[in-house]
Parts: sequence; structure tokens; C-alpha cells
Amino acid sequence: MEQIFRAYDIRGIWNRDLDVQTCLDIGRGLGTLMKRDLGMGRISIGYDVRATSETFHGALAAGLLSCGMDVISAGKCGFGVAMFAGWKEGLDVSCYITASHLEPEWNGLKIYFGDGVGFPSEHIEAVRDIVLKKDFFTADWKDTGTYAEKSYLEEYVSFWKESYGPCLKNRRFGIAIDCGGGAMCLSAPFVLTASGAEVELINCDVDPMFRNRPSEPRPENLGELRDAVMKGGLEFGIAFDGDGDRAVVVDDKGRFMTTDRLGIIISSDLVKRKGGGVVLANVESSMAIEDVLTPMGAEVKRIKVGHTFLTLEAKRTKAIFGVERSGHLIVPEHVLFDDAIVAPLELLRILSLDGRRLSDLADEIPQYPSLSKAFPCPDDIKFDVIGSLRLDLRKRFDRINEQDGIRVDTDKGWVLIRCSNTSPMIRITAEARGEEELQRLISEFEELLKNKIASMPA
Repeated sequence: MEQIFRAYDIRGIWNRDLDVQTCLDIGRGLGTLMKRDLGMGRISIGYDVRATSETFHGALAAGLLSCGMDVISAGKCGFGVAMFAGWKEGLDVSCYITASHLEPEWNGLKIYFGDGVGFPSEHIEAVRDIVLKKDFFTADWKDTGTYAEKSYLEEYVSFWKESYGPCLKNRRFGIAIDCGGGAMCLSAPFVLTASGAEVELINCDVDPMFRNRPSEPRPENLGELRDAVMKGGLEFGIAFDGDGDRAVVVDDKGRFMTTDRLGIIISSDLVKRKGGGVVLANVESSMAIEDVLTPMGAEVKRIKVGHTFLTLEAKRTKAIFGVERSGHLIVPEHVLFDDAIVAPLELLRILSLDGRRLSDLADEIPQYPSLSKAFPCPDDIKFDVIGSLRLDLRKRFDRINEQDGIRVDTDKGWVLIRCSNTSPMIRITAEARGEEELQRLISEFEELLKNKIASMPA
């Protein structure tokens, strides 16, 4: 059971890692941490469209109630609606039952504080320890928690309409959205239509089996979306992952945009409007972010990989924008949590005010060659390898970021060496201003890493 507790969430395969008893224990463990250790008493739960999510929800809620937690259920909904419920009600914690982009036999749990900041890994570890030790707090019969159900879709749609609708009232844009049969089927079409877009729907009927396309929105799975944009002369298309905290955009020329490029388009507009501000980007994100935003007056801060750090640092630094290369992005002037609905809404607002097409904006953003390679390394030595390599690199390079693995910056590019949190491997990611320099960086650091792995005692 221990392996289901990850750095940022809980997830496993149903009837192998997860069952009703396990979900009940997770509810009791989370309830115990909140009630006994954190002094909290109110939580919301939402769940995605997977076949096992409603069962998970019932068991989780029962476990929480047994600890004396008051539970509000947002029911079956998109990730953003579930987080909105906790934020709107001012609750202590919001959680969402999902396995995000994974196959339909998987399920899991994402946990956030009520304000939208992700639960830190130490809290998830504490829940794990409580569950493994069966160290549960059980409320007296008269102190058992209360349970209520409420739909938040109407309020959620109104919130985004009020936030973005006024910017779009003078022009209706044609866009395509591909929800992949996932949870965004339940909210994205309503939000975007209410905000003023003319929406062509693709895979927007709920499908717990993800038959029409995988829940991970990779460009190779999104041909139907691309064709719709090109044939219809639409402004852009957007595909959501299974739960709705990440999205992939295709522009009016049929080109799939990297998250870095999308993030730069959105954040550069925010920087212009606000006259500067802090922009967050994790250590894997492109150096184009600094190249474009720093001259505009933005302060770019690099952070660890993981949506928890993105939301936490956004709150701490009062950032105006945050982006992760994996696809998460936030616009904190609205909400702290990483609701993917903000991507199309921001693009619609920018296009409405700018007057140009998305492809024109994309062409202004530099795009540098990059490469990522994974190298096998046993779990029991991989962090020691990074620690030893860090000491060596400190002697050779001046610009080193050690907050998440080791990132070495040079005048012509950068290299990140980072352990996988879930697999026995170490990954090298590099970016450079030219292909020749990229290959040189990869070759140099690949040799250093392989030699270091070979030199570690077995």
C-alpha cells in the first residue's frame, strides 16, 4: 500500500492498489491528520468520471465523517469545479478523486488547502503513516461529521463569465475543444460558451473508458482537434487531460504549442497590463521565459517541479503567473489552483484585445532546441549520485540552481540533472541556443552522469 502515496498525490490501480477498504482508510487517515494534528474540520470532495470514482467517493467520505469532519460533496465534476467549491465555501481542504491522465483502471486523490495551495508532501506522508499504522482518530457518535451535497457548476460558470466575458463581448471567436471524454466534459463547454466563444465540441461526451482518445492529451492523439481548427478556420483548439488541470493548445495554423510558449504569451500580456510582476517557472522550463519577460520588467523566479510548489510560491510571492513545463499554469488574480480553463479564457481575452491571430503571437516567441534523456539508476543510490555530482559541479560552474536536482546555466544554454520521484532513473534535460551547443551539453553531462553512477559503491 505504501507505494500509492506519491510526492504530490495518492494514486494506484483499482483492485490491485486501491479498493473500498483502502479508500475508507485514506479518508480516516486524512480526517485524522486534519482533525487531530492540524485542527481543521471542514472539507470538500469532488470526483471525476472514472468508473470507480463514485465508489472511492463514498468510502472516502465515510472515513472523513468518522473522524468528525464536516464534508461537502461537489459530486461528479471537473477538477476546477471541485477546487472552486472549497475556495468558495472557505473550507480548510479541498480534494478531488482522479488519476488525471492515467489509464481508466487507475484512480487516486489530489488534496489542496481550501485557498488553492497544494497539500505539501510532508502532509501526504503523514496521511500515509497514519494509514499504515492504523493510528486513526475516531469521533464519538455525537461528534460524527455532517454531510451535504451541492452543485457548484452554475456558480463556477458565472465566476468565469464575470471574469472574462466583458473582454469578449465585442467579438465572438470560434474555437474547438477536445475534452477526451474526461471530467472537463462537465464544465468546459458551459464556461467557454457563456464567456462568449463559439465552441465546436470534440469528445465532449463523458466516457469513463477514454475510448476515443487517451486521457493524456498528446499531440499524436489530437488529429481530430487539429483538423477541426484547420477546416473551420478557427482561432485555436484546446484539449484537456482527464481531470482538467492541464491542456494542450493548437494554433490557427495547426501547430501544437509548447507549454513554455503558451505561458510566455499569457504572462507577457499580464506583465504589460500590470507593469511588471513575479512570474514563476519550474527548473525544467525554457530560458525563453527570461529572454522575453525580463526585458519587459518581470521578475522570473525558478521553482521546484510540482504543482504544489507552483501554488505555494504563487501565494508566497504574490506572483502574477506561474507555469510548469508539464502543462500546469495559474493566473492567481483569479484563483491559485491550476484550473486548465484559464488557458483558453486568457487566449480569448488576449486575441480580443490584440487583434492578431494566435499564430502571429506564437511566432514572436523564441523556441530553442531541447532534449531530455533518462538513464537507469537504482533507487537506493540515485539521490547519492546527485549529491556527489553536485559537489563536483560546484567546483566547475558558477551558475548552479540546486533547489530541485542540479541545473547548470551557461551563456549558451542550460542542463538539468534530476532524479525521477517514481522510477529508478535520473533524467538529463538540456536546452541551448543552437543544435550544436545542445548536443555538446548533452554529451558532456551524459558522460559525467554515467561515470558517477558507475563509481558509486553497490
